[in-house]
Amino acid sequence: MENLFMANIQSFKKYSQFKSLKDFNNNIEMFLAEHKKDFTKTEYMLFRRLTKYCANVKGVATASIKAILEGIKIKDCAAGASESTFHRMKRKAIKLGILEVRQTKRTNGSQSTNLWIFKRFVSDSTTIDTPKTEGEQVEQASQKEKDFRQLTPLKTSNSFKTNKQNNINKRIDTLDYTYVSDYVPKEFRNLVKCFFDDARLIEEYWRMVRIDTYRIRNIWLDDEEILHTAIHSFKQMINKLKKGKVHNPIAYFKGVLNKQISKAYCPDLCG
Repeated sequence: MENLFMANIQSFKKYSQFKSLKDFNNNIEMFLAEHKKDFTKTEYMLFRRLTKYCANVKGVATASIKAILEGIKIKDCAAGASESTFHRMKRKAIKLGILEVRQTKRTNGSQSTNLWIFKRFVSDSTTIDTPKTEGEQVEQASQKEKDFRQLTPLKTSNSFKTNKQNNINKRIDTLDYTYVSDYVPKEFRNLVKCFFDDARLIEEYWRMVRIDTYRIRNIWLDDEEILHTAIHSFKQMINKLKKGKVHNPIAYFKGVLNKQISKAYCPDLCG
């Protein structure tokens, strides 16, 4: 590994993996959508504070641990945070693949501050393809059926029965929006069905909403405000999806939703 000497932050541009600050922020939101639960409240605030030093060179910072701890005491939490808590956060972030830490030296050879490098987050969740038009779906289905006939040998009667049962199970697994459970608000269901006409997937999107709001429901936000926030977040996700900037719609939706909800009830932590 090359020796890094402390210099102006601009000299570390080659370590940035992001095109813009917005690109970096979206990456962080997608990461937190899946892994915020892995951090304690103080670790989460420290992680957020570290990201705020990455504006000049997107995703790269040279802040000292002391400066980060002082920043969280002034901006985020009057009680502050310990250095040991910071190191726990750092180890978790490295283990989860979002952060790389490189040591730097001064010209006299002594150790200087660390170089913090945020990496592209790759979700473990299954990627959902961009919604296709009805014509594209029919064409794709016809091609798949043609390929299947060409590659599949003649089956026995038992195989035919097995395939018939599998087809029945497949139809059950892909129920349309009319089978969505009653606990999903009608307004939310009617919006999501325009892009994902799948009862199970629609319920999964609303499950993300319930997970992120169950502690604050009817305390900070009422049901109408939660629904409005969920609809707004879904529309934001679809906008990015149509532009080809989203590879995991559910994770991205959860990230946007979490950010919108956080602004509503803890603006001091999310500013």
